Amino acid sequence: MATKFTASSTQLRPDPRFGSVLVSKFVNCLMHDGKKSVALTVFYDAMEMIKKRLPDQDPVDVFHTAVENCKPQIEVRSRRVGGANYQVPTPVDSRRQQTLAIRWLLAACRGKKGRPMHQRLADELVSAFKREGAAMTTRDQVHRMADANRAFAHFAF
Repeated sequence: MATKFTASSTQLRPDPRFGSVLVSKFVNCLMHDGKKSVALTVFYDAMEMIKKRLPDQDPVDVFHTAVENCKPQIEVRSRRVGGANYQVPTPVDSRRQQTLAIRWLLAACRGKKGRPMHQRLADELVSAFKREGAAMTTRDQVHRMADANRAFAHFAF
């Protein structure tokens, strides 16, 4: 019988330049068609741009803070109770928080066209570091939705 795949978090190695597992995870999500070297180049070029824009900050710290700022604390889940669907606010698991933050950052970068990816990525990371930008807007909308549906919190069991 063939061996099963393991979860990526168990076999994920830190990236070669910064030694961060979160950077490796981000690069893997950034990658298209298995071209990891291209994704690494895009990420490292974005880090160089961040270093030029914010000379007093470490670019990896800016990246970690940007991802941390984009993590949602609460989200709504659809729940069927008595024939009706309710949007029930529930707390978000830490792994899902990280996944959603990475997904929202990359979606914000890919949504803007006309410039190279490393420039778009650097812009989005700097704006998320400053608690601005499209990824932070998505996070705020998720929090607003959960706050609006707070009345249905008693269905979360």
